[in-house]
Amino acid sequence: MTEKSNGRRRFLAASSATAFAAVAGCMDQMNSALPNGGDGNGDDDDDGNGEETNGTEPGTEDDVESPELAVETEYDSREEFHQPGEQLVDFEAMDDWEVVDGTAEPDEGTYFDGSQSLRLTAEDGGNAVVETEIETTDMTDLDLSMAVRTSTPGNVAIDIQLLDLYGGYASHQLRSVTYRTSDVGWFRTCPGLFEQSSTPLERDAIDTVRITVHNTGDAEVWVDDVRTHPKPEKGYVVLCWDDGFEDFYETASPMHDEYGVNAVQAAVRQWTRGQRDGIMTIDQLRERQEAGDQIVAHGTHTEFTDLSDENLEDRLRTDKNWAVNAELEGGHYIVFPHNDFDDRVLDIVSNYYYAGGFNQAGDVNLTGVAGFDPLAMPRTIGHDLGIAKRCIDRAAAHRQCTILNFHAFDQHNTVSESEYEELLEYIDGKGDDVEVIDFDDLWTMRRSGH
Repeated sequence: MTEKSNGRRRFLAASSATAFAAVAGCMDQMNSALPNGGDGNGDDDDDGNGEETNGTEPGTEDDVESPELAVETEYDSREEFHQPGEQLVDFEAMDDWEVVDGTAEPDEGTYFDGSQSLRLTAEDGGNAVVETEIETTDMTDLDLSMAVRTSTPGNVAIDIQLLDLYGGYASHQLRSVTYRTSDVGWFRTCPGLFEQSSTPLERDAIDTVRITVHNTGDAEVWVDDVRTHPKPEKGYVVLCWDDGFEDFYETASPMHDEYGVNAVQAAVRQWTRGQRDGIMTIDQLRERQEAGDQIVAHGTHTEFTDLSDENLEDRLRTDKNWAVNAELEGGHYIVFPHNDFDDRVLDIVSNYYYAGGFNQAGDVNLTGVAGFDPLAMPRTIGHDLGIAKRCIDRAAAHRQCTILNFHAFDQHNTVSESEYEELLEYIDGKGDDVEVIDFDDLWTMRRSGH
């Protein structure tokens, strides 16, 4: 992958793209939102032809400059970049869709684009499945995204499946929306590959798109606006460490320096400022920033949905002001504590941060780089070396991004020290097929359409 060095391994893609993302908050267990005016208001910026894109055209230079680090954002990233790529299929004609399982019906009262969405429901652990035939399409160099809304986010996984002319298939799956039950509003998911048929999918001969809502209880999900996005030239991995434990500084950071790769660290302001036992000091964080790590916000480590609008706004502003004053260059980005968010939280957070958030799962949970919701990114808990390696394999093979999340080596949600070193060696062995990046890199790719 790269020669070992003591400096930071910066991402320099052969294409014009670079990158950013964001990750879900800490969770005690193992195991998403774009505003549209989503209760029937449609999208004021769309010209109605399904081909409109925001930001830059796919494949072009990023002409949206990275904003200066400030307490408040210059724009709402979720509105600015809500419809990347090109539309593949819509839900304006129900006759175009076959109901395979569960129940599906058009909903003119809740939609992301156009005049209606498709409402999928299932009961008692059953799945909801619909599919549509498309003109045979070459999707070798394309990823898929879809606008999603659900009133049952805690018990569903969203699967966009591609099928070819010969019966092969590939499932691109968002494994988890949130562990909570609150409606997170409309969000765009660009799920990475989860599994595929034993007969290799012929991606240059795709003729069917199938949408499956996997369900462990009763499910209600709205889907809309399926779009395509160009793939980058390689795969990517973000190594994200939550809470700012000294365990990273003392044990993991020397490994990173040896392999010449950087980390993203989500620091908790109160813990750092209060010099909490076992937590890195601000000087140690700055030292790691100088070495190439990116220091991002981890909120107040309080569940955001429990806070009033006023209290949430106050804490977000205080956290961001601290990052600005401390010159923490990753201050544009946030990891939601406890993976806790809903549509109200997303709306308020967008006033202070451009990207982050996170859906989190204990299994393979990748994303395409050009179509994700800026504040509802998917990541995988780094608790199992085998799963982490599969994430790397799929990122490399399918030119997607895996965000792996760790805390401290003595916790159940993080692999052991020896396993982590083995993981870094495994990434290194992938050569040019996979690159370690940070949120700036991923966010640049998202803005530029790559």
